[in-house]
Amino acid sequence: MNLAHLLRRMACQFPARPAIFHGTQAVATYAQWSQRCAHLAQQFQEAGLQQGDRIAIFMHNHPRYLEVMFGAWWAGLAVVPINAKLHVREAQWIIDNAQASWAFVGADVTTDTGEQLQGLQRVIDVDSPEAYALWALPHSSNEPPTKPIIERQPDDLAWLFYTSGTTGRPKGVMITHRNLMTMGLAYFTDVDAVATQDAIVYAAPMSHGAGLYAIPHLMAGARHVVPASGGFDAAELFELCQSVGPLSMFAAPTIVKRLVDHAEQTSLTPQDCERAFKTIVYGGAPMYAADIQRALHIMGPRFVQIYGQGESPMVGTALSRFHLSDSTHPEHAQRLASIGVAQTPVQIRITDEQGQDLPLGEVGEVLIKGDSVMAGYWRNPEATQAAIRDGWLFTGDMGCLDAHGFLTLKDRSKDLIISGGSNVYPREVEEVLLQATGVSEVAVVGAPDPEWGEVIVAFVVLQQGSALSAQDLDAYCLNEIARFKRPKRYELVDSLPKNNYGKVLKTELRQRLAQP
Repeated sequence: MNLAHLLRRMACQFPARPAIFHGTQAVATYAQWSQRCAHLAQQFQEAGLQQGDRIAIFMHNHPRYLEVMFGAWWAGLAVVPINAKLHVREAQWIIDNAQASWAFVGADVTTDTGEQLQGLQRVIDVDSPEAYALWALPHSSNEPPTKPIIERQPDDLAWLFYTSGTTGRPKGVMITHRNLMTMGLAYFTDVDAVATQDAIVYAAPMSHGAGLYAIPHLMAGARHVVPASGGFDAAELFELCQSVGPLSMFAAPTIVKRLVDHAEQTSLTPQDCERAFKTIVYGGAPMYAADIQRALHIMGPRFVQIYGQGESPMVGTALSRFHLSDSTHPEHAQRLASIGVAQTPVQIRITDEQGQDLPLGEVGEVLIKGDSVMAGYWRNPEATQAAIRDGWLFTGDMGCLDAHGFLTLKDRSKDLIISGGSNVYPREVEEVLLQATGVSEVAVVGAPDPEWGEVIVAFVVLQQGSALSAQDLDAYCLNEIARFKRPKRYELVDSLPKNNYGKVLKTELRQRLAQP
């Protein structure tokens, strides 16, 4: 099993079909994409790279991201995707830990520091003459390449993904060809149907879930579009659809919110949004019920929610377009606040601290089992043993299941607040505050307290023009939530600290509270 066979399969069937776009410009057919990958694989092999060696990609979204990915797999190598917003020293640690041989980079990733990556056989700027020479084909045609694909076993490493590392050094998550094949097939059964005329746009970082969604869209022979900006710009995406057609994309909730803001500010109707976007899959951070209700109202039924982790990429649960839009169902409000039901390839359990199953409705740790779950952590058997037990991935997320199989997340186990001996899940408080008129964003954390153990603190971003005070927010909570869950402090702030994928950095908020 080698994921590169998916590309050859499509190149044989539809060689002249446009495959990769940079903005509105087609830059490769399926035959040309596969030719470039086969040629790149030959360069790897002639340079002495062996099966299983690692190739790092440290750059912003770029059409060549797809060619490096599949070229590496064609040669039997593994890909190490690195967040382009990391400092060069952070990227260097990942490269050293992964023992990568080559790195493909964008020149802009070292602009701020002027530092260069060290200890690699080659570092190639994808826009340099060196890269053009590396990619240069003896001839180009719409015939699929004849160069053989190096065979790999289903459990061989394909994607060595490093976790965000919010506490200590990141861990290398070993994702296999089987894991990614499972993810690709699950997209069709649990997320969305894909047609050949569809177009996936890579506006979120390709080093994470957005890049992996190339696999199901390749399976269907769809088009792959990298925005000219190389990232997310709401106006650019709405304009791009006029040339390319309705777009599908993966987005963090932050990106969804900005798309909705743009649609509202430019007076677009749900019908306008339908012409712009076919499907927006969101995940990677909490999407609050108030935000998805607003998104559905303004943009219509464009949305699907997925839940997974780097350790089970893009595969955990899915909240379908149907369930999101089924407003007549008596449990619709609860389902909007959930993250859906288990995707087809996996099982999900909720357990206590001893790993014993909990009854429906009780909160415990979410466990996942199936062919999407990682092989383990790279060069870290102790962490692997802690995370995977009897085939079950212990996610560290806290949640509960209902009788219909819908999973509702509460928080990460480390975010649980214990105040006066009572458990308080920050997300529950955040959901309430977001219903208050004039509130834009909320993050709730615990602060150490000598009397209560922890007290609840809410960081609140107000909508422009809102005059809400801490007293107003407290009065609202008194009417909406149990007294012991009510925040003891309200910090009105201009913005919340977030990482590149839209996740609020609660560790940073706790550090603010710890400062004298």
